[in-house]
Amino acid sequence: MSELILAIESSCDETSVAVIQDGAIILSNIVASQIKSHQRFGGVVPEVASRHHVEEVTTCIQEALLEANVTPQDLTAVAVTQGPGLVGALLIGITAAKAFAWAHQLPLIPVNHMAGHIYAARFVEPLTFPLMALLVSGGHTELVYMKEAGSYEIIGETRDDAAGEAYDKVGRVLGLSYPSGKEIDQMAHLGKESYPFPRAMIKEDHFDFSFSGLKSAFINLVHNAAQKGEVLDANDLATSFQASVVEVLVNKTIRACRQYPVAQLVVAGGVAANQGLREALIPHMQEACPNTRVIFPPLALCGDNAAMIGAAAHVELQKNHLADWELNAVPSLAFKRKDNEV
Repeated sequence: MSELILAIESSCDETSVAVIQDGAIILSNIVASQIKSHQRFGGVVPEVASRHHVEEVTTCIQEALLEANVTPQDLTAVAVTQGPGLVGALLIGITAAKAFAWAHQLPLIPVNHMAGHIYAARFVEPLTFPLMALLVSGGHTELVYMKEAGSYEIIGETRDDAAGEAYDKVGRVLGLSYPSGKEIDQMAHLGKESYPFPRAMIKEDHFDFSFSGLKSAFINLVHNAAQKGEVLDANDLATSFQASVVEVLVNKTIRACRQYPVAQLVVAGGVAANQGLREALIPHMQEACPNTRVIFPPLALCGDNAAMIGAAAHVELQKNHLADWELNAVPSLAFKRKDNEV
């Protein structure tokens, strides 16, 4: 008999509900975006996000069940993002999941949002272990080693800004709309690398990242040019900025995959949709680690969505990692850091 999980995601500014069959088949994946509501503020406003989740979550549940052509009685369990994320936003999804699970006497599965991003790749092909995951988003940049399904150990992470956060801050300086990543990526393909931005920590023997220095160098260059009346080419700025981010990500990821030999490399999170990163990482990985298969989730599943939460929940259900009615949001939820030994 098929396993059907109703999954709810509300960690930031997307309200999403999905029905996932056996952790690998998407029967429905409803996403209610709030981007237009936050664009005028240049970023996500937590109170506005929470209000939208309250307005959308019930409708999304109904639409997900309808599109999947299933009833609550057909479901095996309910999954929900526990963290990380905005505490108010998380609580809306958790409250809805608890109410639905309690009303229909279904088990409740808490899911780490970042595990969801990794398992979005499951919709491309089965995950093979051990694997490495490069998670790159607005809030996170980390390398995660998985020796088996449902096992997550951080071997490297950003010490300050995440890569996606740097994209949005640079986009603000360039006068772009929020979020800026896609537009900067497009501009980067039109310009040339003209400005020598730093590659922080690229020669260090650890796997941590730092993007605050790059962001500051970019801002200082633009402000100094403005004070001198110099005109800088926006496309060249985008190309130079993205070249720095991509080179660091590719370099660290390849070194990690060499030190921890893995069958697969999963690249996930919002920045995984970046074409510049895809174009650079795939050939470099093929040359440096020919026995490691590189997997990107489908573009539509790189951002926040409930389908990925349902895929990760499938593994948690198999391990019987269930929650009781005391389940609470954990906005700073994180994977544990791996010891230095391989």
